[in-house]
Amino acid sequence: MARAGLTADRVTAAGAELADEVGLEHVTMSAVARRLSVKDASLYVHVRGLEDLRGRIALLAADEKTIRIAEATAGRAGKDALVAFADAWRSYAHDHPGRYTATQVPARIDPELAARAPGPRRAIELTYSMLRAYALAEPDLTDAVRLVRSTLHGFVSLEAAGGFAHARPAADSWARCLDALHALLERWPAREGDPS
Repeated sequence: MARAGLTADRVTAAGAELADEVGLEHVTMSAVARRLSVKDASLYVHVRGLEDLRGRIALLAADEKTIRIAEATAGRAGKDALVAFADAWRSYAHDHPGRYTATQVPARIDPELAARAPGPRRAIELTYSMLRAYALAEPDLTDAVRLVRSTLHGFVSLEAAGGFAHARPAADSWARCLDALHALLERWPAREGDPS
């Protein structure tokens, strides 16, 4: 019998909070059960296991991050949109390190649950929309999306791991990286053999 008040959403939220505190790799069903003051078996009424829980945390985080980015970029275009997008991405990774990690780790997610979660799909739409001002056509647009995601994820991951030991503040390098990314997007190189 399910414990009163315990739901899949509450279990997911508890797992997400724990991930931010101790790291996603340290989230276990037992640790989540202790946080909720229930027996381990009570969780399995609401989630199928650790892989399912991690997938749910990833979907929750994707929704949260997407909302933050959407609010930051609303009404902006060009470099303003790029900077707002990137800053929202970075602040989410700083504020919720465990949840952010969950969005980057492949997990087996229930297809029905994934289909109802707007975050991942909306994140892709927001990225393409943010890049619209750079007037890139396919396949360059997809390549630009991948470049932006790789740049942002690479920076925040290195930063989180303590990879920037130089005295120069990481925030200063972040701003210059965004300047360089904007300049590249504005002057996207032509493909070899492309007459345009």
